[in-house]
Amino acid sequence: MTSDTGDATGDEGRSVGLWGAVAIGIGGMVGGGIFAVLGVVAVDARGGAPLSFLLGGFLALLTASSYARLSVLYPSRGGSVVFMDRVFGRGLVTGALNNLLWSGYLVTLALYAVALANYAMTFFDSSGAPPPWWAQHLLISAAIVVPAGLNLLSASIVAETETAIVVAKLAMLALVVSAGMTSVQRSRLAVDTWPSLPAIAAAGMLVFVAYEGFELISNSGDDVRNPKRNLPRALYIAVVSVIVIYVAVAVATIGSIDVHKIAATSDFALAEAARASLGQVGFTIVAASAVLATFSAINATLYGAARLSYSIALEGELPPTMERKVWNEPVGLLITAAISLLLANGLGVNEIASIASAAFLIVFAAVNVAAGRVSRKEPLRAVLSGAGTLGCAAALVVLLVDIARNRPLALAVLGIMILGSLAVEGLWLRHHRAISLSGA
Repeated sequence: MTSDTGDATGDEGRSVGLWGAVAIGIGGMVGGGIFAVLGVVAVDARGGAPLSFLLGGFLALLTASSYARLSVLYPSRGGSVVFMDRVFGRGLVTGALNNLLWSGYLVTLALYAVALANYAMTFFDSSGAPPPWWAQHLLISAAIVVPAGLNLLSASIVAETETAIVVAKLAMLALVVSAGMTSVQRSRLAVDTWPSLPAIAAAGMLVFVAYEGFELISNSGDDVRNPKRNLPRALYIAVVSVIVIYVAVAVATIGSIDVHKIAATSDFALAEAARASLGQVGFTIVAASAVLATFSAINATLYGAARLSYSIALEGELPPTMERKVWNEPVGLLITAAISLLLANGLGVNEIASIASAAFLIVFAAVNVAAGRVSRKEPLRAVLSGAGTLGCAAALVVLLVDIARNRPLALAVLGIMILGSLAVEGLWLRHHRAISLSGA
């Protein structure tokens, strides 16, 4: 017998239905990303910002189709790690890609921490005097250290309230959009306000980090009832829903605020958009909601990244040390927090967003290739996977060109991440495996 969510028999022990999986995906996407990158994209793409969000969303949708295929074939909590290892086998490239995925989450954590600090700073800047230089760094550090401590004490503290937080985030965005639409000026969105199409495309790739959370649905494959039906549906529903949300937010923001005002308030553009239509009360509500939302996103990402490093170690692609636990939590939690602290305090939001988006584009291109390999006898699926691969590759090139021109430090950090991922796999792990084989 099948329920209204498509659940079937043989699902004993599986606790997540279709809409639960959709909530996981939307919660993963509508986290800290939109708060962090909205202002950056608005400044870079100006009136073309809604198109940038649409381009990023279309690429996410193509990649979600590959995740849908692979999630059905390999339902597990390993997600991308399991997909690439099962399709390509364990080796230098797959190990490096899995390590790069973990690195991408480290950078994403840094992005969320900076976003939280930017919105929190608005509550301490009422006098008009510039705050001391260390205030923002203190907030950034607290944004990572406090959730890390919560995870060590009890990982369920914030997790138990995640559904309520997701609802609060969506309600706040709905408030901003509905109020902002009443003051939208079409002239601010007109084509003559757009920069060049390459600039709009580059902004669309920069915003890609705000979409990457859909892969959390595939990570819940072991828990979803009737996964062959519900996993693909949840992926498509979640991504399409978030595309609509992001485009609407971009229209409401760009259409209601002058581009020069956006440039001056890009660190908290969403709150500024609320002030344009709802006054100071709206600004305060959105700023407070942004702090709560980014805090929740940091907590969830720390939790997921720590377990991702643990899963990669179990796959033999990180040193066995990463399998250790501290207070019943993977030691990767502490390593993740420490590296994210350095990135968040050492780089600007533009650099961090660029690095994170590039890392995920590389990994998602590989996942699209994997989906194409297992779909060679299914023409439509193969075409979609091929389109996803080409789209991710083209987007990566556009983004790298933009980074090289405008953010050379970000390019250097990305290069270090890639080389580091290869080094860990190629040097340490090959040596470790050789010892294991000689002792077998």
